[in-house]
Amino acid sequence: MIKVVAFNCSPRKDGNTAILLKAALAELEAAGINTELIQLAGKPLRGCTACMGCVKNKDRKCVLPDDGLNGYVQKMCEADGMLIGSPTYFADMTAEAKALIDRAGYVGLANGGLYRRKAGAAVAAVRRGGAVHVFDSINHFFTINQMVIPGASYWNFGIGREQGEVAGDAEGMRTMKVLGENMAWLLARLNGK
Repeated sequence: MIKVVAFNCSPRKDGNTAILLKAALAELEAAGINTELIQLAGKPLRGCTACMGCVKNKDRKCVLPDDGLNGYVQKMCEADGMLIGSPTYFADMTAEAKALIDRAGYVGLANGGLYRRKAGAAVAAVRRGGAVHVFDSINHFFTINQMVIPGASYWNFGIGREQGEVAGDAEGMRTMKVLGENMAWLLARLNGK
C-alpha cells in the first residue's frame, strides 16, 4: 500500500497549515493512498547541534535526547511520499519546520540517502508575503535528498491570517487539490502502477 506522511510544522494545531495539508491529503486518500498527518504543535522538537553523531553511528537515528525526531524519521522512511507544511513567519518557515528538516535531513544523508526517489511537496500558509521563500526552503530539503517534487496549478500555498481563514482562499484550496492529484499520479508511477 502506498503511503504519504504529512508534517504540520505550525505551532497552531488544526490551523491554516493543517487545513491546506488536509485538502491535499484528501485527494491522495481518494486515490487509495494511505495518509497520516503529524502535527508538531506542542511537541518539544529542537534544532540540530551539528554534533555529527548520526554520521558516526549510521543507525538511522539522531543522537540527541529523543524528542520525537527519530519517530518522524522512521515515518519518513516507511512512506513513499511526504508533505511538509509551515506557516510563514517573518518570510520563512517556522522553527519547528527548520528543526525537522535539519535533523531529519542530516540523518537521511548520513545513512546513504534514506528519502531518495520518494515524492515530496512543500505547503505554506501565509497572511500576505514570504510564502514563496517558505516553499523554496522546504523544497531544498527534498532536492538535496534526491526526492521527486510534484507540481500543482500554482505554488503550494494558501492565504489566510486568522485560524480557518485559508479555507476561503479558493485558488489556494484548488492548488492543494491539484497537488494531491498530481502527487497521487506521481506515486502510482514511482510504484510501477
